Amino acid sequence: MSDTAFIDPVSMEEDPSDLFPGDTGTLDVDARRVLVQLLRRRYLRADQNPQQWKALIAHQQVIESRLHDLFVRLIVDHDRGLAWKQQVRSAEIEVPVLLRDEAYSRIETVLLVQLRSLHQRSGGAGETATRVDAEDLEQNALTYLDVDGTNVAARQKEIRGAIARLVTEGFLDEESEGRYRITPLVEVVLSVERLGELVTWLRSGGLRGEALADEALAGEALAGEALADEVSGSDPVADDDDGSGSDPVADDEQDDTPEAETA
Repeated sequence: MSDTAFIDPVSMEEDPSDLFPGDTGTLDVDARRVLVQLLRRRYLRADQNPQQWKALIAHQQVIESRLHDLFVRLIVDHDRGLAWKQQVRSAEIEVPVLLRDEAYSRIETVLLVQLRSLHQRSGGAGETATRVDAEDLEQNALTYLDVDGTNVAARQKEIRGAIARLVTEGFLDEESEGRYRITPLVEVVLSVERLGELVTWLRSGGLRGEALADEALAGEALAGEALADEVSGSDPVADDDDGSGSDPVADDEQDDTPEAETA
């Protein structure tokens, strides 16, 4: 029998479609990496990850399809250079939940409102970047808190913890010690309409316990989103910059906080 009747086996190293033994996947390596990062992280920023962003745009349709198989929607904002995922919810069919929502603490809400207001103001003035000092953030937040001589230090510590969380979640880029640049992510989390609702909430004394009648002020964004598995802490994912699950401020200040629905 002629040897030409047989096909010589091709080793994995010589077959570009196989990335590991038994690989049946159809995406190339760049698309797979972006898909994993979208699942692990709450967002993808073009300025921080230009190569991954390029791969996302090149493979957007197939990546969207893979996420849709998991009942997860992909949102890509080309103008802001942001991409994030959103849990699909439906009244028509039962949808298993892969992602969870995470509420911001009251202090974090105050800081987000301040950041969004500053960002909106500077954008209206034609500025391309908005910067803020930690001291200004702290002083503004203190005006909304019940502070006396016995708890100033504790309140300041809570505010600094809240600032740290907003840094890890990508709302602030620290350019130097105590000096931050506000990122476009804050626009996604707080629309102009939501900003107005929260300003009203704060002015009505919401931070001091006089909360709005409707506490389900769900944000329209990504920042509070995490994989559902992270709720139990079973897989915190070392590279996930969101610091999932850890709340830098006291738990007793979170009950009446408007929630940020995470996409």
